[in-house]
Amino acid sequence: MSKKIRCGVIGLGMGTGHVKGYQSHPQAEVVAVADTNPDRLEQRAEEFGVEGRYTDAKTMLKDETLDVVSVVTPNTFHKPLTIAALKAGCHVLCDKPMAMNAREAQAMLDASKKARKRLMINFSYRFSPQSQALKTLVAEGELGDIYYGQTVWHRRRGIPGFGGWFGTKALSGGGPLIDLGVHRLDLALWLMGYPKPTYVMGGTYNPIATRFARAAKKTYDVEDLAVGMIRFANGAMLEIEASWAVNIRQRELQYTRLLGTDAGLKQYNINETYDYEAEVYLEKHGTQYDMKVHPPVPGCQSSYYHFIDSIVNDQPHIATGEEGVTVMKLLDAIYTSASTGKPVQIRQ
Repeated sequence: MSKKIRCGVIGLGMGTGHVKGYQSHPQAEVVAVADTNPDRLEQRAEEFGVEGRYTDAKTMLKDETLDVVSVVTPNTFHKPLTIAALKAGCHVLCDKPMAMNAREAQAMLDASKKARKRLMINFSYRFSPQSQALKTLVAEGELGDIYYGQTVWHRRRGIPGFGGWFGTKALSGGGPLIDLGVHRLDLALWLMGYPKPTYVMGGTYNPIATRFARAAKKTYDVEDLAVGMIRFANGAMLEIEASWAVNIRQRELQYTRLLGTDAGLKQYNINETYDYEAEVYLEKHGTQYDMKVHPPVPGCQSSYYHFIDSIVNDQPHIATGEEGVTVMKLLDAIYTSASTGKPVQIRQ
């Protein structure tokens, strides 16, 4: 395929990563960007050399001929902008979380099928070298049957944009569970092969952030800690924890641990940073082994590169809309269980 894929990006906060990612692919070009902040729009467009500049995303979709659009906005706008881009004939890479809730996510998936266009969710934690290496090990059966997992992202103190849209439920849909936990949840589910969930128990708490917000006279009506337990049809269980403010030693703690009948694995951040390592624990011939996972250099493709590559080569992409809907069902169930104090059954 010689024709370059014409890309547009809506939202130039985290969306700058999407611009860089697309520009890294030799058969993609970013021809238009949109942001409601005109100063940020001009600054970022100049920085990346993008000609098309719009303060209104729907005008961009109308005036530009685009093949791919990234939606990287506050969560409340994911559904309308994704559907608008699909109707405009574009494939869509939507940032996580997919939507405000599962009902919106399903509407987005239905729209992609109706338009016969791709819908990928930016579950970027699948695309690290360690994650890809671990997926290969699991796919080759090294762990045996996975029966239990934990997936965690805690910040001792780290509320993004304190007083802004992240802490406003009407714009975000929730707090650290839908912001941070969604990454670790997808990673664990992906490594486990996305087993069918049957029911969920959850709890949410906000004693620390609420106190900060009250003292600073800031808006904050979401949780600062969420926990959940998911049971699957195959009998396996998965625990999830996510927080923006919790009393632990580490400034930033992330890990995903899976236990299998033949081996276990753990991927974790090192030195409280965004650098990661992974290990596998197994027993062979009566001897126990602990092995570091050293992925091949230079690593693997980013989510953005992968999406363009899948279009160029007409191959399936991962992080599908269907998986995005499953994640949203689980997030909804944790929040519902937390508010009712009862387990929630997942309906397929």
